[in-house]
Amino acid sequence: MNLFYEDVEVGATYTTPSHEITVADIADFCRLTRDFHPLHTDADYAKKAGFPGIIAHGLYGLALMEGLKTELKLYEETSIASLGWNDVRFKHAIVAGDTVYVEMDFTAKRESGSRPAGIITEAVRLCRADGTLLIEAEHISLIRKAP
Repeated sequence: MNLFYEDVEVGATYTTPSHEITVADIADFCRLTRDFHPLHTDADYAKKAGFPGIIAHGLYGLALMEGLKTELKLYEETSIASLGWNDVRFKHAIVAGDTVYVEMDFTAKRESGSRPAGIITEAVRLCRADGTLLIEAEHISLIRKAP
């Protein structure tokens, strides 16, 4: 799609394809981040803590939100930089076996004074297939203006 700054419509909503969270996904994130807490590696431990099985790291969910958004290819050639994530809230645990998707809407946009680019704001939500909100956050990005 390759949205330029001018193409972004505040209020527009997008939904990504879904992704099933696997034990292997969680194990890969453990390995990459060196976070082997037993909630993420030991089903019995996680069950004793009140979960149905091992859970994904909250930061895995946040990273997955960005990855699923990227699959939409909204800014494949127009993205310059992520400027950060604000107001991240982990609402419910992500459990191995969950199928998830991302909903995002554009909530604001403004000119960037120093570049031929603009700053856009997205409300981003990771949801379970049944609609349960798992993570919500605000994402700010810098994207190119049309030539």
